[in-house]
Amino acid sequence: MIRSLHRWFGLIAAALVTVIAISGTALSVFPALETLTIPTSQQISVAELAARIQAVEPSVEQIRRAPTGRITAYYLEGDQPVSSIIDPMTGRPVGSANTTNVERWLINFHRSLFLNDTGRLVAAGGAAALLTLALSGLSLLARRAGGWRLILKPAKGTGNRRLHAVVSRLALPGLLLSSLTALWMTAATFGYLPEGAGAPPFPSEVSGATGVPVGTISVLRRTSVDTLRSLRFPAVDNATDTFTLKTDTGEGFIDQGTGALIAWQGSNWVDRVTDFVVMLHTGRGMAWVGLLLGVCALAIPVLSWTGLTVWFTGRGRKKGSSASARDADTIVLVGSDGGTTWKFAETLSKSLSVQGMRVHVAPMSAFEPARWARARRLILLTATFGDGEAPASARGFLERLRRRPVRQDLSLAVLGFGDRSFPSFCGFAAEVARVAEEKGWNMLLPYDSVDRQSIQDFARWGRNLAQTLGRSFELNHLQTRPKTWDLSLASRRDYGASGEATTVILRFSLPKISIRQRLTGKTLPRFEAGDLVGILPQGSNVPRFYSLASASSDGFLEICVRKQPGGLCSGQLTTLEPGQTVSAFVRANPDFRPARGRRPVILIGAGTGIGPLAGFARANMARRPMYLYFGTRHPASDAFYAEELSNWRTEGRLADVVAAFSRTVNPTYVQDVLRNDGARIRKLVATGGQILVCGGREMALGVAAALADILTPHGIDLAILKAEGRYAEDVY
Repeated sequence: MIRSLHRWFGLIAAALVTVIAISGTALSVFPALETLTIPTSQQISVAELAARIQAVEPSVEQIRRAPTGRITAYYLEGDQPVSSIIDPMTGRPVGSANTTNVERWLINFHRSLFLNDTGRLVAAGGAAALLTLALSGLSLLARRAGGWRLILKPAKGTGNRRLHAVVSRLALPGLLLSSLTALWMTAATFGYLPEGAGAPPFPSEVSGATGVPVGTISVLRRTSVDTLRSLRFPAVDNATDTFTLKTDTGEGFIDQGTGALIAWQGSNWVDRVTDFVVMLHTGRGMAWVGLLLGVCALAIPVLSWTGLTVWFTGRGRKKGSSASARDADTIVLVGSDGGTTWKFAETLSKSLSVQGMRVHVAPMSAFEPARWARARRLILLTATFGDGEAPASARGFLERLRRRPVRQDLSLAVLGFGDRSFPSFCGFAAEVARVAEEKGWNMLLPYDSVDRQSIQDFARWGRNLAQTLGRSFELNHLQTRPKTWDLSLASRRDYGASGEATTVILRFSLPKISIRQRLTGKTLPRFEAGDLVGILPQGSNVPRFYSLASASSDGFLEICVRKQPGGLCSGQLTTLEPGQTVSAFVRANPDFRPARGRRPVILIGAGTGIGPLAGFARANMARRPMYLYFGTRHPASDAFYAEELSNWRTEGRLADVVAAFSRTVNPTYVQDVLRNDGARIRKLVATGGQILVCGGREMALGVAAALADILTPHGIDLAILKAEGRYAEDVY
């Protein structure tokens, strides 16, 4: 409902709101210029000001003070009326007070589009549309963030979608204020608000005398110029006329013969609120607010463009496949808002099609099992919107799933896509799986999830799917060629003197980021040690992934690379010289990093697997108990990070370092040192410790076997530790 409201109001009102916003931005400049150019005011009374002006211009008829502080006098030159800006210090004119043609044109266009009262109503409609867009957009931002408490969480995504979210978040306060004040002013113009106090009734009796010097009138002497709105002088040769004084607090009449205040009406709350609203909306009297609202209004063309672009992109995205729904043996339904889940579905569809399966891809809102005559399996790939709600292309799916009868010949699998940092991680997908199981659907695979578009999670799920189907395929997901950044090598350290296992630690400089790149999200994403960097070697579009040994906060990107026989990427990286560049991108790997808190962490690795473990130690500024066990070939040629490890142990970032060397007189492996230190490992795990393992697959299997020997006899199961997030592997 809210998404549809936001979308259609935006599409229909985009042009109107944009032109009103641009003209409003232009008008916001004039109060600021006026504030800069008006003569300096003084702390004087209205009586002093009026006397000075009257001495210079005896025919003065009226004095007005604008909210900006500008004093304007209206008088006659011969028989021609004139309005001039007045210097309060001298009472002399310093320039014409006439509005420029440009400002007058902009005011008429902004207020009424040159259509008089009809145009005012149209402009008010634009303000109402803007208010609707601002409120619905605010609600959508909160829902996407996972709740109002998380609304200030950094926006995710890239390109126009991210730019739309970032700009709207910055501009929303100003847009809400502009639309609300505009609607108030329209209501006041057309008399839809309670009446203000207005002027008091004109007195029925006056003294009939004339000629009191304006500088001697006591009420004017007590009134500061800072509170003046206007002072109108009595008409010449009319003894029944009076001075009319209007201030911030009210309006009244002064006898021109005695100087007495003979009638007064104080302003009420409607007057005060309307005056404040006008000042906020126009910036006259608060020029900085006007400029701020003008800058916020500039966001409207940006939001209109990015919103339309995202909408057209969504409509134009291909959502089908080669097989029709009636002929397909495999149905893949997608629930998505931003489109990334569709790309994972395309990867799945292509892989299954290569296996000779007939695949039909469609949105989850097209769930109609009765129409799938030959389908034998249904695979649901879905993201979650907001606080566990259905994404756009899955609208109405749960209701259909609950109503439609179960097809016993159709097996079902559900894969959720989300971000584990949000409270409702994959909430909609989990609810779909729960409802399907309750209704008795035959589950092709247990429910699973993909965190932050993890290609590792997707590939792991794909292997389980292949095994279940009795097929042989890998889900190597690539969103065409990924957006990459050029990373320049800053330094390298070489190991493996024998040449048998050439290894280098490469440190790259981070690319410089422009303001526009930061706003649109087109920057190298922030990363932590343990995340992955994908590097595209020359001559290939297939990336190779390496675990990061550094975080963004370190100011560099570091990896540890071993040259593999015939390896295209490792061969290029191990010959890279400082100053040369590589094309790279970053992928999050949030499941492989130390959990928050003070509980101990056991780091286990071998070879280049020490990279992320070194990064964890580098980031351990809090000196939590962190123990490193690592294996390498020889201390003379392969002591990776030897100096840093020694320093980090001295500084307390590492509680202990235990090394195993496989190419010495008495070769040992990391599994051996783990068994030798079994008592300490049992104690650390028993107190809530976490185990992180990084390295080759064979090493990881050996480490798992050693840990099982150490822990299982004492009632500690590795499977339970994995389920609790206390045992994680980054294996290659």
